[in-house]
Amino acid sequence: MLPCLNKKYLGYECMGCGIQRSVALLLKGEFIEAFYMYPGIYPLIALLGFLIANHFFTIKYANKTIIFLAILTVSTIIISYLIKITH
Repeated sequence: MLPCLNKKYLGYECMGCGIQRSVALLLKGEFIEAFYMYPGIYPLIALLGFLIANHFFTIKYANKTIIFLAILTVSTIIISYLIKITH
């Protein structure tokens, strides 16, 4: 796994810390552990999946759905990061 440069040089984790391990856990089929490792993984997968589907198919209300999923993803990442740094 690639090291987090923030953690290595600045001494604190970034908002992306844990995503590599979370993807590895997903590939092993450990879905709950993947969520605990990086809670933003599932909204991120939903957003990426929708963006890929929208590229190949015409989807009604695609822009609104993309905005909703992007806000959900960013909110989840920020909230989980804030919880992580306060504990």
